[in-house]
Amino acid sequence: MEQLTGTTTDQAPADPAVTDDLLATQPVGYWSGLAHAAVTRHLRDAMAKVDVTQPQYWVLNHVNGGLAAPSREEVVAQLSPLADGQNEIARVVDQLLHRGWLHTDAGQRLHLTDAGNAARVRLRELVTELRTVVHKGISDEEYAAALKVLRRMIANVEGDEQS
Repeated sequence: MEQLTGTTTDQAPADPAVTDDLLATQPVGYWSGLAHAAVTRHLRDAMAKVDVTQPQYWVLNHVNGGLAAPSREEVVAQLSPLADGQNEIARVVDQLLHRGWLHTDAGQRLHLTDAGNAARVRLRELVTELRTVVHKGISDEEYAAALKVLRRMIANVEGDEQS
């Protein structure tokens, strides 16, 4: 096993009421899990009010984002790791085709319709507003530092020494 650098702090049980001076003893999985759940719930609740799901937003962005129009299989393969189940993204593509926000060309490539692009733009505005709420009181530098720490932790446990 590789020699650890830095200080080693004893792991304490997860405690939502822990004081700032003891935060270094807290389990990252507990806190990152709480953050994930709270932010995802906040986003999905807001999207539900406009009859859209977060995975629908992912698909709209993905279809819009590339140089070449993706196939259904490409969208499913690339977004399924983010989804709640292995069939969710395929269902979302079907929903968006039915809704008229996506269409397929002769080569079975997916494209946004005008209505789909308008929805994507509206959702991007909503997500930007929601991000403002989540980031209140947090500078861009603090946010970037937090993500760098999480990225390093992921690399540490996955054995990626290059990150």
